[in-house]
Amino acid sequence: MNENLPPCPECSGVYTYEMGALLVCPECGHEWPAAGEAPAEGEAGGAQVIKDAVGNVLADGDTVTVVKTLKVKGSPTGIKAGTKVRNIRLVDGVDGHDIDCKVDGFGPMQLKSSVVKKV
Repeated sequence: MNENLPPCPECSGVYTYEMGALLVCPECGHEWPAAGEAPAEGEAGGAQVIKDAVGNVLADGDTVTVVKTLKVKGSPTGIKAGTKVRNIRLVDGVDGHDIDCKVDGFGPMQLKSSVVKKV
């Protein structure tokens, strides 16, 4: 195994484990980025900060909820408000689409940060 992992920030559980780029607490199910805040502070000077619809700062690996129903080209139904999207990636997208993610039932797509809320 790797070095000692930090305890869960939600429940202070000590049994955290790594799952890809995230740390996971098996006791409460909380997921958070393994990198912590250190890279965000180093990149804060040059990188833009991406915020959700209510002003929360987003980071890679966050879980977000869609706040309004979205039409999807080529699909008879859209993405309904309240749909949870896990493990997002922040990208420099086209036309304000700055979140790269996989939506259950629709597959990989890009979303605008203005239509999601951090969970």
